[in-house]
Amino acid sequence: MTLYSCCLILLLFSWNTAAYGPNQRAQKKGDIILGGLFPIHFGVAAKDQDLKSRPESVECIRYNFRGFRWLQAMIFAIEEINSSPTLLPNMTLGYRIFDTCNTVSKALEATLSFVAQNKIDSLNLDEFCNCSEHIPSTIAVVGATGSGISTAVANLLGLFYIPQVSYASSSRLLSNKNQFKSFLRTIPNDEHQATAMADIIEYFRWNWVGTIAADDDYGRPGIEKFREEAEERDICIDFSELISQYSDEEEIQQVVEVIQNSTARVIVVFSSGPDLEPLIKEIVRRNITGKIWLASEAWASSSLIAMPEFFRVIGSTIGFALKAGQIPGFREFLQKVHPKKSNNNGFAKEFWEETFNCYLPDGSKNSPASTSFHKGHEEGLGAGNGTAAFRPPCTGDENITSVETPYMDYTHLRISYNVYLAVYSIAHALQDIYTCTPGKGLFTNGSCADIKKVEAWQVLKHLRHLNFTNNMGEQVDFDEFGDLVGNYSIINWHLSPEDGSVVFEEVGHYNVYAKKGERLFINENKILWSGFSKEVPFSNCSRDCLPGTRKGIIEGEPTCCFECVDCPDGEYSDETDASACDKCPEDYWSNENHTSCIPKQIEFLSWTEPFGIALTLFAVLGIFLTSFVLGVFTKFRNTPIVKATNRELSYLLLFSLLCCFSSSLFFIGEPQNWTCRLRQPAFGISFVLCISCILVKTNRVLLVFEAKIPTSLHRKWWGLNLQFLLVFLCTFVQIVICVIWLYTAPPSSYRNHELEDEIIFITCHEGSLMALGFLIGYTCLLAAICFFFAFKSRKLPENFNEAKFITFSMLIFFIVWISFIPAYASTYGKFVSAVEVIAILAASFGLLACIFFNKVYIILFKPSRNTIEEVRCSTAAHAFKVAARATLRRSNVSRKRSNSLGGSTGSTPSSSISSKSNHEDPFPLPASAERQRQQQRGCKQKVSFGSGTVTLSLSFEEPQKNAMANRNAKRRNSLEAQNSDDSLMRHRALLPLQ
Repeated sequence: MTLYSCCLILLLFSWNTAAYGPNQRAQKKGDIILGGLFPIHFGVAAKDQDLKSRPESVECIRYNFRGFRWLQAMIFAIEEINSSPTLLPNMTLGYRIFDTCNTVSKALEATLSFVAQNKIDSLNLDEFCNCSEHIPSTIAVVGATGSGISTAVANLLGLFYIPQVSYASSSRLLSNKNQFKSFLRTIPNDEHQATAMADIIEYFRWNWVGTIAADDDYGRPGIEKFREEAEERDICIDFSELISQYSDEEEIQQVVEVIQNSTARVIVVFSSGPDLEPLIKEIVRRNITGKIWLASEAWASSSLIAMPEFFRVIGSTIGFALKAGQIPGFREFLQKVHPKKSNNNGFAKEFWEETFNCYLPDGSKNSPASTSFHKGHEEGLGAGNGTAAFRPPCTGDENITSVETPYMDYTHLRISYNVYLAVYSIAHALQDIYTCTPGKGLFTNGSCADIKKVEAWQVLKHLRHLNFTNNMGEQVDFDEFGDLVGNYSIINWHLSPEDGSVVFEEVGHYNVYAKKGERLFINENKILWSGFSKEVPFSNCSRDCLPGTRKGIIEGEPTCCFECVDCPDGEYSDETDASACDKCPEDYWSNENHTSCIPKQIEFLSWTEPFGIALTLFAVLGIFLTSFVLGVFTKFRNTPIVKATNRELSYLLLFSLLCCFSSSLFFIGEPQNWTCRLRQPAFGISFVLCISCILVKTNRVLLVFEAKIPTSLHRKWWGLNLQFLLVFLCTFVQIVICVIWLYTAPPSSYRNHELEDEIIFITCHEGSLMALGFLIGYTCLLAAICFFFAFKSRKLPENFNEAKFITFSMLIFFIVWISFIPAYASTYGKFVSAVEVIAILAASFGLLACIFFNKVYIILFKPSRNTIEEVRCSTAAHAFKVAARATLRRSNVSRKRSNSLGGSTGSTPSSSISSKSNHEDPFPLPASAERQRQQQRGCKQKVSFGSGTVTLSLSFEEPQKNAMANRNAKRRNSLEAQNSDDSLMRHRALLPLQ
């Protein structure tokens, strides 16, 4: 069985060796062998295998100058290590390097060579085989380039725990150590690159992009990570397409149609140069311009894409590049390459032929052949386009520096430095094994591996624990995922003014070590959009929403497609593209444009506004008029009219009216706590005092005129002290109500935000509406009682009590306060105070005008009526009218009784008042004589009844002739009845002057 396995492996190895002839590898013997996988060609020729004969290995095409430079970087590093006296002394590193042709199949073909050799060594077949040309096992592999190729290789190498250190595979899938156990890399993980792409889009405030990814293990995971980052930043993706260098023309056309019809101007591309090249060529053919290309590291500096003829389409490219390194002496090493001097490098001859477009006669191409000659510049992958032609023979004396190829572009060594670092990482792992002290090793019981019999898995163990300082002074150590964390440079494609070539201008950097929000730096002044413009292009689904608006969702559209909606009142936005409007603070309101908050307008019944000024003027006018009336009454206090109106109560009534007018001023101005607590009690107590005075006055006179015979009890009730006591008691009830109100629920100043959004109404919070209702209700109750007595006294002498005017004033009072209730309930803000002020002023003016203006008019303008005779005449006339009505009623009753007894025609009343029923005076006097007699003798009035007319005559003389006047009056009127009615009548006639 062992012999059978040996034969099988030898067969496999021999087939693999046959497939890779001497000119298809770079190989050098050594104590320890390192493997290498590099894309010396961009692809393989398409060939239909019909299996009619033995399948042949496919031919690699399109030479990659940069791939050959990477291979040279590995050889240079190995030779540098071999010549080092400190690193692996007395040990020689060898190498076996193969061309992957940028395809998985060729890479696996080369990987089988590494695995097969290791299996032969593990079987220890020296006793069975005579292996004079024995090559040691490959203990580590440097490569490969593309993530898709490295994924396939890592799966195979991982089965045998052969460490693989990649220099260009950045797919985040390769960080999965459960699947890729032996994979490590000297290039940063794509996860950071995808995050950086999203940060750039956010930096330029773009939110509407398209994505294109290579359909492999590099493009798909990279673009998926970008989608995750974009979603966190509210970046929307318009389209997402997959491409490949092997896509047919129809698929390419379909992708181009999507790009052309999309409104997204920014296109994020995770791809390699070869995969993207067919798409770019079609876009150039259609001349689709105005797009901004965001390039991943794999094609950001690709010479397949960065060509002058493509620049009008992709001139706005912004891409990522690895941090450049320095390799001292590498430039001179590159210039020394020559087919005759590079015996260990089977790729040197083809490089020479492709570089100088010639052929070496003793080479494999011993006759002119048509090849594809490619020139370009690519740090990831690079080539140019050539033409089929017969090549002249090479002389071997050509100067490598005289030809511009990507091979000699060593200005920014990125991938080349990663290759250099990968080789040194393996060398330092071997150095750790070489210098290991037993008991301190990484293996069981602290044991160490034998450097002369070292195995791949032991090297892998030391690589995982590697920690050394590179030639640039940087610390190198792989994390738990086998990755090195690195930074990115951000480049922008410019067109060189010197030779028209595409140059890569560094415009920023991305530091993955910095904290979030500080990782990205971009110098916008260095960026040229479309090769010439400094203006940042617009790539948003919707135009920016200006401050004062917010983004509104459009149904059925992505969140990046929105409409701008104005912020509602009371809310604002002070930034562009606000997703929501912020509410203004409680005391603030949004301005007209809703871009900021301004203090709310403060409103109250101010002294300075026209309405407040008008009310103040009316209140002052009322105070002035009341003061004027009070002055008039004080000056004419001894005149009959003033005395007849109960002088002391009139003074108190005028004082209360002054308080009423003054209390209205507490409702004007900014409400304070003390004004709020003072104004309602002041108003209520003032009005109750006023109405109490009117009530006592009216009730006193009514009692006097209703009484049949004046008694001492009446005189006691009519006394001035008791009148003031009644006024005090009525007012005291209101005072008690106010005190209870102020103690239990005192009013206070209140800032009302609810009535109108943009206005703060400073009002008085009454504390208790019930208490306010009791205050006004009690006032109205007294007014109702007063109205009742006034109405009952409406026919008393006009000049004595003015009951009619009091009735009118009470009617005005009721109308005002009944109207006040709905007006107070339906108004708000400062108008509440205004309504109450108007009600106070209207009621006060009504009382003042109805009660006092008529008296003031008589006092000032009709002094002839302000006499004792006028007052007594009016009073006596009323008394006689009452007596006459009483007499006539008795006469009618007697007549009815006589008619019922005997049909008598009637009897003459026994009154001493002279009367004529339905007859005129037989000797009437002329009108002038009658008026003169009236003035001389007093007054004479006719009282009409339903059945006749009674004429009353009264005469008044000077006080010193009162006795004579009384006797004359008795004779002129022939008063025969001496009953109680006559006595009461005389008393009422004399009452006004008492």
